[in-house]
Amino acid sequence: MRDWLKSLDADDKKTIGEDIRTVELGWPIGMPTCRPLGDGLWEVRSNLTDKRISRVFFCIAQGMVLLHAFIKKTQKTPQPDLDIARRRQNEVEQ
Repeated sequence: MRDWLKSLDADDKKTIGEDIRTVELGWPIGMPTCRPLGDGLWEVRSNLTDKRISRVFFCIAQGMVLLHAFIKKTQKTPQPDLDIARRRQNEVEQ
């Protein structure tokens, strides 16, 4: 997660950071910034430069735990990205 964030340009990092902070400080918060994915998994939704969209998956376990992030390229969230987030969520919860 940290390496992915570092790979982004400054504007995108700032946007994602602000959206994560909004969710963290305003919890619970809903659409359009945050959406539940079921079973305790949530996503932070960010609109980036060049009309790109990012998603940051997180769960709540003694605070907000960021699990996985990616830049969307299709309308539907790719199953492999959901699988990574759910696997990491299970690791955090154990």
